[in-house]
Amino acid sequence: MGREVNDEARTSVGSESELPDLAPIARESFRGDRTSPATATAPIATDVRWRDLPNKDQLFILSLCRLSEPLSNVCLLPYIFYLVRSVLPPPPSPSDNDQSPEATDAAAARISEFSGLLVAAFPLAQFVVSLPWGHLSDRHGRRLSIVGGLAISVLANVGFGFSRSFGALLFWRILAGLANGNVGIMRTVTAEVVRERRYQTKAFLLLPLVFNAGMVASLALGGCLAEPVVNLAWLFGPQGILNTNGNPDGVSWALEYPYALPALLNAALLGVSLLLAMAGLRETLPGKEDQSDIGLRMGAAIVRWVRRLRPRQQEYVRIESSEDTFLGQAQPELEKPVPDITPNAGKSLPFRSIWTRRVLCALVSFGLLPLHNSAFMHIFPVYLSSPPADNSEATFFAFAGGLGLRSSTIGVWLSTFGVCGILLQLFIYPRLQARIGTRGVFRIALFLFPITYAAAPYLSLLAGSGEDGARWVFLGLVICAQIMARTMAIPSTVILLTEAAPSKTVLGTIHGAGNMLASLARAVGPAIGGYVFALGVEEGAIGLVWWLYLVAIALCALAWSYLMERDGT
Repeated sequence: MGREVNDEARTSVGSESELPDLAPIARESFRGDRTSPATATAPIATDVRWRDLPNKDQLFILSLCRLSEPLSNVCLLPYIFYLVRSVLPPPPSPSDNDQSPEATDAAAARISEFSGLLVAAFPLAQFVVSLPWGHLSDRHGRRLSIVGGLAISVLANVGFGFSRSFGALLFWRILAGLANGNVGIMRTVTAEVVRERRYQTKAFLLLPLVFNAGMVASLALGGCLAEPVVNLAWLFGPQGILNTNGNPDGVSWALEYPYALPALLNAALLGVSLLLAMAGLRETLPGKEDQSDIGLRMGAAIVRWVRRLRPRQQEYVRIESSEDTFLGQAQPELEKPVPDITPNAGKSLPFRSIWTRRVLCALVSFGLLPLHNSAFMHIFPVYLSSPPADNSEATFFAFAGGLGLRSSTIGVWLSTFGVCGILLQLFIYPRLQARIGTRGVFRIALFLFPITYAAAPYLSLLAGSGEDGARWVFLGLVICAQIMARTMAIPSTVILLTEAAPSKTVLGTIHGAGNMLASLARAVGPAIGGYVFALGVEEGAIGLVWWLYLVAIALCALAWSYLMERDGT
């Protein structure tokens, strides 16, 4: 593949849900295609600086809109164990105060099962509505789909925060997933806003980077803002600044809805994105670019009013350049799409001819990764939150309990190493990929996954043993290894899927199938993982889900990579 494809693909690391749309860029350097004169003479994408990008105001608004998915989806992970525990009715028990190990294990098992359903609901809803959202945008415009999805996301976050039953949580979670089925539309808008080829690679870096940064911030804020009476006692506690009524236990609404604050913050941030999108995000659907509505007219009026307030500066003569100017000035001629003069560019393969053996093998590999990675993203916070157990009589495979960490601690740990993953994505992966190739990087990641999963449950043997230093070091190694592996694996699967395409004209179809398969895997993985985790807790073998599910799927992915190589994929 060409340099542009590799640059674009390596940007997706935080979560397999953020898979960049490589089709517009892959057309530049698809294997076997001739390079057009326009491509040959254009500057390469690495020479383009961020400030050189055209339509920066549109890209800025679009980037804020892209925060909707990480804020709505992953914010609850650090505190999901405690959230589900707070809404589940207590199981029937001979004694209401039964604190025996058996009762504790049974409660943890129930929490794991229900939390798995809660996590799986979001990507499953995305899977169902991805194509309808795209069809709606093709008929009625991109702007309606993005603004409508943001409005529903704001509503879903508010409702989720104030829900006090599992059924209500599940409903709002599904609604949030339905609202965020428009991720592909945002990628399409990026291609329609930045049409000149030399800018596209840089522009396509924005959405994955924003997604990953949003996920890191969401994990940190979710852990720290949950249960604010405890975690933010100086604000919401008995002596807190906001406890104006002098409640001896803390702020009343924070006590009644202890997990509302993260969701309310999400709603506020998405509300700002919604207002900016309504006032400034222009329509990009071909044929409707000049369409306006009351939101755009109000936004234009606000811009004019702000400009009048600014002191007049010395007049200058505008020099035509190859980029758009800020705040929606006229689009220069260079920004018009360069026609593709590659021979047979307009011909497309029949639908049945797309699904070659090589494509199907790459799709299987593409789907196996989120099947275990998404399950880890759900299981690991639940495991860290689970109360520790007495493992004085533990054997090598039979031991129980988690680490009993607070939600704030979990959020800080996951977000800190998430930052490390972004740095790895930006600085280490490109060099490693250039040295050993995409398949070599992918193979390293596939070896790391089963080793990490096999070792992770032994953290239970360090819980409550007085070996706090060893426990924190071991925990850091597990998180770092998993993040390193997925940082290398996710963009590699995107590149391999792109290279498997039999023609550049079907890249959109193949990546659409890959994204749908990934969404389905992200729904199935947490649901199955939560069930197996609960089974292991009940049987006194906390490692069951790690060894029988996560390690097994990771080994299947590793074996499948060798099968792909044997078949020449």
